[in-house]
Amino acid sequence: MAIEIKAPAFPESVADGEVAAWHKQEGEAVSRDELIVEIETDKVVMEVVAPEDGVLTKIHAQEGETIESEQLLATLEQGATASAPAAESAAPQAAEAAAGGDEDIAALLGPAARQLVEEHQLDINQITGSGKNGRITKEDILKYMKAGGGAPAAAPAAATSPKAEPAGLPAAPLQPSGERVEKRVPMTRMRAKIAERLLNATQETAMLTTFNEVNMAPMMALRSKYKEQFEKAHNGTRLGFMGMFVKAACEALKRFPEVNASIDGSDVVYHGYQDIGVAVSTPNGLVVPVLRDADFMSIADVEAAIKDLGLRARDNKLTIEDMTGGTFTVTNGGVFGSLMSTPILNPPQTGILGMHKIQERPMAVNGEVVSLPMMYLALSYDHRLIDGKTAVQFLVAIKDLIEDPARILLQL
Repeated sequence: MAIEIKAPAFPESVADGEVAAWHKQEGEAVSRDELIVEIETDKVVMEVVAPEDGVLTKIHAQEGETIESEQLLATLEQGATASAPAAESAAPQAAEAAAGGDEDIAALLGPAARQLVEEHQLDINQITGSGKNGRITKEDILKYMKAGGGAPAAAPAAATSPKAEPAGLPAAPLQPSGERVEKRVPMTRMRAKIAERLLNATQETAMLTTFNEVNMAPMMALRSKYKEQFEKAHNGTRLGFMGMFVKAACEALKRFPEVNASIDGSDVVYHGYQDIGVAVSTPNGLVVPVLRDADFMSIADVEAAIKDLGLRARDNKLTIEDMTGGTFTVTNGGVFGSLMSTPILNPPQTGILGMHKIQERPMAVNGEVVSLPMMYLALSYDHRLIDGKTAVQFLVAIKDLIEDPARILLQL
């Protein structure tokens, strides 16, 4: 029985998607729940799996093709078995071509690869082609030469060489013998959308950043004292700093509702809840999954949710719902070693908090110089809605909560 495999249903915020990669080809056998194709949208990469065991008989949307919600992608023949592949191999073709002289060489080599072979007098029988049907590419030639498999043609005899340079003069600088390779690839759909949103954020908002620094010693002491008990009590969830910062941000947002608001045309929308976006770096780019109602979550709930979202982001398992909404964002460039930065707003949000690397610095405490673990905090905000005074007070509130963690629990 033929089964139609369709694209997932996209939400209203996603107009279309793009076929990113087929993991199965026509005529291949598939198992139930086996990954068949990946669909890339503006926000996430969605996976489509096989509904039943069978054979993929027809692919209706090729890689790179734009598709709409629930569009037909492929046809699966349920219960069928794959036929044996045709007896064809690229290696014999390559061997015949290598033995056939110049005509076969022309069939195996592209123009750039042929030029390198002729220039360096290489034996293509020793080069393995990685292209289609055993075709030898320029990259194959360069890889072979880099491995020591080829050398430039011998220099001409001394009798025909130019006049020798006088003794004592510096030798001429060596020139690179190989080609300098450039590779041009199109942006992925997600990367292009990220670039567009970041550019719009800088052009369509009155973005400004204010800074402060926080003494992390009290938080580090709290974590060191309770991390083992915390992990045992909460099923292996580790006590980190992000959970504390998210809870501190929720408390500060309650005190300064302008930072938790958004601009919609000529209206200001004040949100009576705190949905906190947490920036996560993935191989495909930066994504911001959202913690719903973070103000009602415990620190353990926040830490567990962040870990789950991070793992799903890494494995391309996030859904559109995970990425939609958010009233405020927290990002931590410190995990990559950033000492200070100016985070970019995530519209329509009007505020984003940037955490950074913890570094010991000499600080003056009660007239004495003391080495303390300090972190720079950055708050980027939309000056159209948030005044400088409000932004500074908001950041100071977070500083006070972090430097005295009991305030978070007591809501002081």
